[in-house]
Amino acid sequence: MNFKDFEKRIVKVTKLELPGELVQFKMAPMERLQEMKRVAKNSDSAKRAGVMSLFYPSENLETRLILILRKTYKGVHSAQVGFPGGKLEKEDKSIQDAALRETEEEVGVSRNTIAVLKQLTEIYIPPSNYFVQPFLGITTEQPRFVPQEEEVEALIEVSLQDFMDDFNVTTQTITTSYAVNLEVPAFKLNGYVVWGATAMMLNEVRELLKKVL
Repeated sequence: MNFKDFEKRIVKVTKLELPGELVQFKMAPMERLQEMKRVAKNSDSAKRAGVMSLFYPSENLETRLILILRKTYKGVHSAQVGFPGGKLEKEDKSIQDAALRETEEEVGVSRNTIAVLKQLTEIYIPPSNYFVQPFLGITTEQPRFVPQEEEVEALIEVSLQDFMDDFNVTTQTITTSYAVNLEVPAFKLNGYVVWGATAMMLNEVRELLKKVL
């Protein structure tokens, strides 16, 4: 879809109710749901993070979504696909400010060029003990991405057409920190398998877009 058309239509999401957890849970393995229930009552110590689902125009003005492949490190989200974003710091005035700051740091898109259209449904991630607040945003300028060397292994520029294609919603067998040969719902985007919390948040974005595009 041409970004100019996308820009006119996506603003309609500001008036929509969020699909919420029921839509997120469609992309979560049952083991994850059970774990979320077990830890929810004891999550006072959980940390907070903000991430950005950012749409933008490509060189030919087609609409794209930016995702990142995280570096390999000793941690539960090592080498996984996610949104740009990160944890709330003392310098941040709000969780939205954290999402904007981290997006600028991780992929080089100035926070001043991003219009945040909607705060999405918060999600709890048991393995890392984080509450993650996603936001839906757009930038009308074609970004000159600058990946953060310490955090980002690769940039994944997903076309809106591929993101909305039902063919790219699939089931994959994976091994995680808490299970072996686990069958999970996932997205297959640009050759990457996107599952877990990122897939759950993506599914809510997708449901909103279905209503306005």
